Amino acid sequence: MALFKHKRMEAGKPLREDTTGLMDVPFLLLVVLLTLIGLLMLFSASYARANWEKQGDSAYYFRRQVYFALGGLAAMLLAGKVNYFFWYRSALLILSVSVGLLALVPLIGVEVNGAKRWLKLGVLFQPSELVKVGMIFAFAAMMAAWQHKMDTFRYGVLPYAAILVLVAGLLYLERHLSATMIIFLIGAVMMLLGGTKKRWLLFGAVIGVAFLAIYIMKKGYAGGRFSAWLDPEADELNTGYQIIQSKYAIGSGGLLGLGLGRSRQKYLYLPEEVNDYIFAIVCEELGFVGAVGILMLFALLVLRGYWIAIHARDRFGTLVAAGLTTKLALQVFLNVSVVSGLIPPTGISLPFFSSGGTALLLQLFEMGIVLSVSRWCTNKEVSGRSHA
Repeated sequence: MALFKHKRMEAGKPLREDTTGLMDVPFLLLVVLLTLIGLLMLFSASYARANWEKQGDSAYYFRRQVYFALGGLAAMLLAGKVNYFFWYRSALLILSVSVGLLALVPLIGVEVNGAKRWLKLGVLFQPSELVKVGMIFAFAAMMAAWQHKMDTFRYGVLPYAAILVLVAGLLYLERHLSATMIIFLIGAVMMLLGGTKKRWLLFGAVIGVAFLAIYIMKKGYAGGRFSAWLDPEADELNTGYQIIQSKYAIGSGGLLGLGLGRSRQKYLYLPEEVNDYIFAIVCEELGFVGAVGILMLFALLVLRGYWIAIHARDRFGTLVAAGLTTKLALQVFLNVSVVSGLIPPTGISLPFFSSGGTALLLQLFEMGIVLSVSRWCTNKEVSGRSHA
């Protein structure tokens, strides 16, 4: 954590004045490259299902994703131009609105694939995704304002724990374990970077493990997923089917893959091949080499995001960039872990790849906020060549 105790974090609140600094080019190029590869893989993974579901319109999912990608890239560039001090001033309002929308899900939410996690207000979206962003803004703003009080329980633990418990309670009503896990992990990372004493984080980790155990016992579907993960062959035509088919896809790819567009599992054998399990199709078509290449691009993006966080000119910028980068890293790690069978299925999509227009739009917007922080990066003698 020494890297985050950078001398330029001494200023708590973000500076207001405008700057002529430009966006970080390596970060921008990595985002665009991953988005383009994601669109290509989505078309390959989805055309069989689209052809069947949409009566011959094999480009349906791809065309829809392209529209949202274009909108998302525009939103990213726009967010990159906005002084991130705006998010400092509106952080608590954004969190309040997003939590309010989350509270509406059990009442007027839309059920998709047996899960009631969506709201339809013009477009279909998951309020839990907005809550993650709102929480990052709120945590960063409070930690910047209370920078020299973070070692106390009142300012370093209590407000963040209260927010996490409230959000976890609402997500419990949705039976949304994956979002709960990500929100707790993001919160823990930000509290660690913000200065909360480690003994409180260790205590929180114990509480979190206990909550997870109770959750699995109380929510039957989660327990069923856990049992299927431990022994998928015990019910290979039902609860274990998806895990087995995913492993078939990964194994079929071998070292170099079957070739782009030549997946067999996408012909309606592997469920959710355009959503949570698209990485299995990536492995099948591009093989071990292609899959590792894509993971390396994600790793470079995450490392660059943390580099921007370390070199931000104030504490709020550092914490926002670190929080959004951590969110991205967690989603990639958890999705790949699920697809490969390392952890039980959790319903987490792969950023920039999985089908879902509003999710892609929000992900690109989040990357725009990191780019906004990069415009105010210090240490120009180091970063000058990386900005254009």
